[in-house]
Amino acid sequence: MSAILITAADLAPQALALLAGYDIVYAGKTPSEDDIVALCRQHDPVAIIVRYSKVGAAAMDAAPSLKVISKHGSGTDTIDKAAAQARGIEVVAAVGANAAAVAEQALALLLACAKSVVTLDARMHDGIWDKATHKSLELGGRTIGLVGLGAIGLRFAKMVDALGMRVIGFDPFAKNLPDYVQSVDLPTLWREADVVSLHCPLTEENRQLLNATTLAQCKHGVLIVNTARGGLVDEDALLAAVRSGQVQAAGLDSFAIEPIVANHPFQHQPGFVLSPHIGGVTGDAYVNMGMAAARNALAVLARHSEKSPA
Repeated sequence: MSAILITAADLAPQALALLAGYDIVYAGKTPSEDDIVALCRQHDPVAIIVRYSKVGAAAMDAAPSLKVISKHGSGTDTIDKAAAQARGIEVVAAVGANAAAVAEQALALLLACAKSVVTLDARMHDGIWDKATHKSLELGGRTIGLVGLGAIGLRFAKMVDALGMRVIGFDPFAKNLPDYVQSVDLPTLWREADVVSLHCPLTEENRQLLNATTLAQCKHGVLIVNTARGGLVDEDALLAAVRSGQVQAAGLDSFAIEPIVANHPFQHQPGFVLSPHIGGVTGDAYVNMGMAAARNALAVLARHSEKSPA
């Protein structure tokens, strides 16, 4: 029986049911790249469903039968796509399967930053009543700039439009935008946005898109939300911007290195609301992403089966 490698310790039962004709191999909760290579060498999978860790050329070379690498989610930056293309291995993603979950996390981080939810909660638990001195930020009437207008960005756009925000966005690939989203270039977005929220995939071209230069072009006191990829942000520059007040608050669900290292400076700096890259981790999204990843892998394998001689 051909094997399918899951780079995690589990997969939704509904997805496993779709893969009933294959031998399922799990890599464990926190697999390393070396673990993936070793399992590929041992089991020679025809497909890899990627949840955690990276899949590079070494893993592909260790699995000569590999036909498809299917991402359990929408971001494929942990897969060496150039190496896959050179070897005739298809890379597919479960685009949109976690859109609702991630958009809701972006909204939660935005509201937590604007309304000082975490700080006020901690002070209330310490017995401090800040009503006479605290003023929250009202989002209605303010401008939010979305970098990336795919399934997640557009879902989030609908939410913030309902809050009465003006929505501007940058995405060179987006077409047929709803009338409540105004397409702008990046310089305009930096200049006009009271909130900047990132919803784009990470590429070599946009790595550290949010850096000292672009943060300086933003409004003083801008809010930053990132539920996409940590590599989109120069973390040193963001830390300096929060400390200076150029950025009033940052709500982050992704980081340059994950898990974040012990005593990461964001952990001890007021103005940061942090979550451990769980935007897409809900019960519903877990099922949706698993089933989409399984279906995508099976579709590629079916095409290869049709091409193979009888």
